[in-house]
Amino acid sequence: MVKVNDIVRFLNDVGGGKVTRVEGKMVYVEDEDGFERPVLEKEVVVVDTAKPHHATYEKPLVIKSKLVEPDVPEPKHEPKPMEPVFETEEGEVLNIVLAYEPREIKHLNTTTFYSMLVNDSNYFLYFVYMTRGDEDKEWTTRYHDIVEPNTQVPLDEFGHNDLNAMTHVAVQYIAFKQGKGFALKNPALVQLRLDVTKFYKLHCFHETEYFDSPVLQLEITHNDLPTKPLRIDSSALENAMRDKRRRDERPQRRPKPVHKKKKVETIVQDLHIHELVDNTAGFSNADMLNYQLAKFCEVMKANEDNLGQKIVFIHGKGEGVLRNAILTELKRKWPACTVQDASFQEYGFGATQVTIHKH
Repeated sequence: MVKVNDIVRFLNDVGGGKVTRVEGKMVYVEDEDGFERPVLEKEVVVVDTAKPHHATYEKPLVIKSKLVEPDVPEPKHEPKPMEPVFETEEGEVLNIVLAYEPREIKHLNTTTFYSMLVNDSNYFLYFVYMTRGDEDKEWTTRYHDIVEPNTQVPLDEFGHNDLNAMTHVAVQYIAFKQGKGFALKNPALVQLRLDVTKFYKLHCFHETEYFDSPVLQLEITHNDLPTKPLRIDSSALENAMRDKRRRDERPQRRPKPVHKKKKVETIVQDLHIHELVDNTAGFSNADMLNYQLAKFCEVMKANEDNLGQKIVFIHGKGEGVLRNAILTELKRKWPACTVQDASFQEYGFGATQVTIHKH
């Protein structure tokens, strides 16, 4: 029979310790780290029995004073102060983004994907992320928690087998701040249809202002306004059909010729150095980069007044030095122009498309 202060070993596990108490069939064993562990008595074996204690010193009798000392209040455990929240000037409006990032961008047919949330605001979010398939009547919660301000949060990981259950996406949130006053934001429920075929198409994944690696990004809320899905008003559709029937019954007028605007052809400029010069002998890396940038600026200057003109600059993937230099020139000299990756199917990796806008 196991007694208090016996030294025991576990039968079904490594370790053991000293018995601190026995309650029925349960014994409590304190290990060498001071942790007490409950186990059944039949699962331990005594390796050293408790030794009787022989008193060698008798504590003298102490008569307490009749004076009652005042009770000392136990120290109060102050709540841990909340860490200050990093806020930005533009973060007073809600900007919320849902993104899907492939684990291996070069193997879209076999890779898994991460669901990511970006809370680009100074507000905490009570946040719920849900999905369902076309044939499902009920939603499945994939993530729910309080999301901190100005953070990027991983929600879950999924594979191609899960896509049929993700054709519809829903997000609910309530925005608030802690420890300070704030402007109220409307709670929101956003439902979006997700085109799951895009998870197989490389050109559907792009770098964004929030992600350096290619992602498929969905905008949930922009400047406090939740995304609104397309809704078809059946009554408006019926009225439109009725109006069309009335027009069909009227006398037909002679058609007028339609003058179509001339389609603006996309300009393609290859910036590879061997396409610009016949011989690179004597060129240093800096010389070649300057020559390529000069050609880029020449093309931009010649077309900067052609609003809507699209120009594709082929610079190659490499280490991204030329592409970064192009982006720097655009921000400095042509900040109104829009920039995006050019079509992968037409130009492969390493091509940037610039659209001319009023500067």
